Amino acid sequence: MLPDNARELKARLSKRLSEVPPSSVVASSVDGPSRWSGVALGLTPVAGGQVHLAIRLIEPADAEVVLAGLDAGAREEVDVRVIGPVRPLGSPTPEELRRRGRPLRPGASISHRDVTAGTLGGFVRRAGGAGLLVLSNNHVLADSDAATEGDPVLQPGVADGGLETDRIGGLTSFVRFRGKPGNLVDAAVAALDSGMDADPAGYPGGPLSAAVAAADETDPEELVEKVGRTTGHTHGRITAVEVDGVGVQYDDVVHTFDDQVEIEGLTGAFSAGGDSGSVIWRSRDRAPLGLLFAGSTTGGSAGGGVTFANPLATVLRELDVEWFAG
Repeated sequence: MLPDNARELKARLSKRLSEVPPSSVVASSVDGPSRWSGVALGLTPVAGGQVHLAIRLIEPADAEVVLAGLDAGAREEVDVRVIGPVRPLGSPTPEELRRRGRPLRPGASISHRDVTAGTLGGFVRRAGGAGLLVLSNNHVLADSDAATEGDPVLQPGVADGGLETDRIGGLTSFVRFRGKPGNLVDAAVAALDSGMDADPAGYPGGPLSAAVAAADETDPEELVEKVGRTTGHTHGRITAVEVDGVGVQYDDVVHTFDDQVEIEGLTGAFSAGGDSGSVIWRSRDRAPLGLLFAGSTTGGSAGGGVTFANPLATVLRELDVEWFAG
């Protein structure tokens, strides 16, 4: 329909909803200082300068009330979606990320029982499998190859007070480090225990894209973000890709990595110790592209050192898992 016709229909429907008895609209019971029908109305652009009436609902049952006021012709010109409760979107503070949190959310403190703490990067799953797996680093979930599959994973991590009673799942698999140069990833996954709640879409600003970005297909100085246990939600830019020969000092050995992504913060450090395991995404389209695993304290143009990340596509391939955006 034409925009002006859609606006007229929007006004009529809005007036009718304001007159509906509170008990008729399920979402009208949402707490608040003023009554709200639980329905949002707008315009959805379509081809040829036409629009549809956009109807956004909290509860599926509300659709019956709203659509009852439309004739058959008008129903063909609407875009109805159930979007659930709408809340302000904020970034968790590092203090919040270090606490015990249920449902599990990206950025939270996590660790193997013999490791201090790292970051819950996100969620993945096996092809054809229904259960979710937590994604982080080998040195966070698998104690740098010292762990055994099935070992408990805790949230929060040990350094943040995590105990055996804070178990969220068990180590499922990890990519072992190679003594010779040319490691590609520092990555591991843990299967969630039965009944453990998770919020895969719980990133600052909402869910990430379901499509994983190729790290070498980025714009010059591509802007990126991450949320991590130590520094919270930070912004940075990619300063180099396909970086070979990155030597990382682990407890008692140096492992060398190839084909890595280098990132620096826009204002100071992009990451710090304890942010290992964070998933990094592109700001422009929220496509996930890297798994943070190491960094330096000097060398960044903003004075905060540089961060290194495994290309996420490589991580998923090496672990034989699929990204799950939620």
